[in-house]
Amino acid sequence: MPDTPAVSLTERRKNETRLDIARTAAALFVADGLRATRAEDIARSAGVAPRTFYRYFPTKEESVAPLFAAGAQQWAEAVRRAPADLSVPDALRHAVRDALAVGTERAAESLEWVRALLRMSAESPALRAVWADACHASEQTLLAILVARAGGQPTLDLRLAAAVASVAVRVGVEAWAAEDASAEGASEGCAPAGPAGLAERCLAALETFPWP
Repeated sequence: MPDTPAVSLTERRKNETRLDIARTAAALFVADGLRATRAEDIARSAGVAPRTFYRYFPTKEESVAPLFAAGAQQWAEAVRRAPADLSVPDALRHAVRDALAVGTERAAESLEWVRALLRMSAESPALRAVWADACHASEQTLLAILVARAGGQPTLDLRLAAAVASVAVRVGVEAWAAEDASAEGASEGCAPAGPAGLAERCLAALETFPWP
């Protein structure tokens, strides 16, 4: 299985700046509301010039794309890291537990921001589009990873597997965001109600799917 390409120091710094701006934007959206928050407010709070903000993001809604993308891409990359001898469904479940489980305070905070942003997206088509783009990008990453694991080509079966798995995890995260369970996974009856638990339950519901 090929290794993930190394990221240059310049790209890492750019990614860190993008994520800093994203966290700042999310905090302002939560504190002041999406409509009341301007791109200039985000830039000032993040300690960058407005022109720097617009170099990274064309709109204020798109400034939170890194937060949406982080979790989605982390899950896909966790499939890449899953042991090679695991079946596709087992690798997907392994990845959910790895990527969506809350291991640090910052991870929990990011998930809570994602929950708030998903709730805001109910009244913001622009924000919904950002979330949809992040999910689609994650699906394409997952497809490439599944193709690499299979050592073949992006067949119809692999495309369908990537799409179905991505939707299952997205539904789990959205279901968690719509409720008030903690990111750590407080229980809903006897079943875990955190994002990792709900995503895994959605994947488990697909046991009859003909995984490649």
